[in-house]
Amino acid sequence: MKNIFTTYKGLPREIYILFISRIINCLGNFVYPLLSIIITQKIGLSPAKAGTVVTLMAVSQVPSLILGGKIADSIGRKKVIIIFQTLGAISYLICGFMKPNIFIIIVIIFAANCYSISAPAYDAMLADLTTPRNRKSSYSLLYMGLNIGVSVAPVLGGILYRDHLSVLFLGDGVTSILSIVIIYIFINETFKGKNTHMDSEERTLEKSEEGSVISVLLKRPILLYFSLIMLLYGFSYSQWSFTLPLQMAELFKSNGAKFYGFVAAINGLVVISFTPLITTVLHKIKPLKAIAIGGLFYTVSFGIFGYINKLPMFFISIFIMTLGEIMISTNEGTFVANHTPASHRGRLNSILPIISGAGYAFGPMVMGNVSNSFGYTVTWTIISILMLIGVIGNGLLQKLDTDV
Repeated sequence: MKNIFTTYKGLPREIYILFISRIINCLGNFVYPLLSIIITQKIGLSPAKAGTVVTLMAVSQVPSLILGGKIADSIGRKKVIIIFQTLGAISYLICGFMKPNIFIIIVIIFAANCYSISAPAYDAMLADLTTPRNRKSSYSLLYMGLNIGVSVAPVLGGILYRDHLSVLFLGDGVTSILSIVIIYIFINETFKGKNTHMDSEERTLEKSEEGSVISVLLKRPILLYFSLIMLLYGFSYSQWSFTLPLQMAELFKSNGAKFYGFVAAINGLVVISFTPLITTVLHKIKPLKAIAIGGLFYTVSFGIFGYINKLPMFFISIFIMTLGEIMISTNEGTFVANHTPASHRGRLNSILPIISGAGYAFGPMVMGNVSNSFGYTVTWTIISILMLIGVIGNGLLQKLDTDV
């Protein structure tokens, strides 16, 4: 056990600070995991309309991501994070004093866009602080920090949801502000502009470049291919936070939100328990191969979801899915960072998620209509097949990879 955790020793000081900040932020991640249930049960929209709302929210974030990436590469990472995450937190605090109606959806969408503007800056800051040698461990630690919070938040959210909806929004906003304060006090700006130098031979792909983000992408087509493959991954993965809670609400009625909270908590607990082990075991495996293996776990898990109706089986299936999620989440950012020039990190961390995130954005709307028409068995079977196609594509992409 001691050897497993040594993978997190000797990382930059700022990584440990971001780890603490992320735990605090995610301890209050009450709203998003229950969003589809809030929209259907509290506001009264149908599952299909809820899927449309979630998709429109995701689509609306496209210009926000582009804006966030652009300004992160100009005014710096830290300023973008502080300004826009604060605006998002304030928006959630406002929601805490509103009644559940269509107007609260508008404020939630505004908050989501504020967080989206700050997202490329977070990714760029993490890439600035790390090197190919410590990047897997750093991404793994922050991913684990996220899930320490996520393992607790859904349980509390599921319990509070029925009678204390306003507390969910207030708690989400307060924890976001606390996490911002930590970054403001303890982390300096990481963006050095064109003065960034990569002396190591293994970091040739990270050297600053002149030109637009499009010209950089054309020189590195593997990033585009990777994003298209991850579009399928995202389309499929979106269903565990959209289709799954709706499925459980239909199966378990008034206990659906609470039971889904338990499932989400297991997801977080498995991440906390197994991330160090998986990171250690896969340390020498290239990111693309690890992501392909994780995709196989997704394929199996999503297939199981379509054919079960007992709570213990949902626990087993989420366990399988989470093992795959660990492999994917700890390697996806590493792969992108290893192939991205420091001068364009903010912009590429906005453009690439738009491509790959299109699957996550349109997944709820498309599969919401499928589940309405054909039921959950057909829905999950389609998702499982799409995941398998993504895995095959990822395997083919490995032939183009020159990653360290």
